[in-house]
Amino acid sequence: MTNFKKIYIGSDHAGFELKQDIKTYLETMSLDIEDVGIFSPKTTDYPDIAKIVAKKIQRGHGVVGILICGTGIGMSMAANRFKGVRGAGCTSEIMAEFSRKHNDANILCLGSRILNQVLAKQIIKRFLETEFEAEDRHKRRIKKMDR
Repeated sequence: MTNFKKIYIGSDHAGFELKQDIKTYLETMSLDIEDVGIFSPKTTDYPDIAKIVAKKIQRGHGVVGILICGTGIGMSMAANRFKGVRGAGCTSEIMAEFSRKHNDANILCLGSRILNQVLAKQIIKRFLETEFEAEDRHKRRIKKMDR
């Protein structure tokens, strides 16, 4: 299903329940997952969790992240502040597919208030099974984002 060595997953309080469900889903696929928090539904600031995952993505090769908040927007904005991080807020399978194919997204950002558990799992599956096309035009555009 995936060539990724490791998946880092994190959420704020709004995404806590969905994160727990997704973690269980990923574990059934025998994927290497590291939950960076939070570990209870206690109120948490999403930038703190996004930073942890973004830093791990910066240091790792062949790793991806999944971040969950209420809409996915805050996590995406916070994660994308880090060089080399390409967080994609996705609400459909096609968005997840093209975020990988054309943008080489390395963090999937989801909204627990936007998605139900079934759709969230479908989006994750598509994200994880889609390869970056690595065409020159896509690589050129990614380099421009990192400047």
